[in-house]
Amino acid sequence: MTDLLNVSGLSVFYGAKAQAVENVSFTVGPGQVTALLGANGAGKTSIMKAVAGLIPGRGRVHFDGQDISALPARDRVRRGVVYVPEGREIVGDMTVRENLTLGGYHVPGRERKRRTDMVLELFPEIADKADRSAWRLSGGEQQMLAIGRGLMAGPRLLLLDEPSLGLAPMLVRRVFDRLGAIRAETNLAIMLVEQNLAMTMRICDELHFLRGGAIVGHRSAADLQDSAARQEAIDAYLGAASAA
Repeated sequence: MTDLLNVSGLSVFYGAKAQAVENVSFTVGPGQVTALLGANGAGKTSIMKAVAGLIPGRGRVHFDGQDISALPARDRVRRGVVYVPEGREIVGDMTVRENLTLGGYHVPGRERKRRTDMVLELFPEIADKADRSAWRLSGGEQQMLAIGRGLMAGPRLLLLDEPSLGLAPMLVRRVFDRLGAIRAETNLAIMLVEQNLAMTMRICDELHFLRGGAIVGHRSAADLQDSAARQEAIDAYLGAASAA
């Protein structure tokens, strides 16, 4: 299988000396869900933003066989690399439908309408609130809107940064159920940043564990089907708090 995303020797610096990511390499295959797990400050978001072209990084980023390392974020979006940021960052004063339109701003009108209908069908919780201001949505509904807005761009690789952040456990399960449905119905590849191993295991294929800006371990989801293996990974890389 040819890799959809190939990240090689990626390093990210903030300022002259503050290094957030050190020599990270990994791949994501077509239709594959690959997770980056680690504590706060491990470098997960920096990797995502560098892949999306939102911050500079050293090293190489290849997408669908092409070197996109020097491309700005807008050109990466057009190629199918779409980032859904931590904290959702929806436009609260705009309606749900307007937020979705914003996500597909570069898409012709007829296709944008088709994608809007698709997103609202995928997330029925926000479908009947499509003309309501986004700030009135619950946290879980806002997360669904943020993911839906990302889908409006027609991604081939969706970069999801902490989709469970700040959500109650029931809402986390609902969001991950929708991600599982997206994964089952499309060939969309997903790169997922998370701290919640249990939820991540529900949809992912490959897991990379980060600490101090470096990848310190790798497991496939198949490796972690056994509860003892999962506990070993938690103890080695994440700490007991991440088991929840």
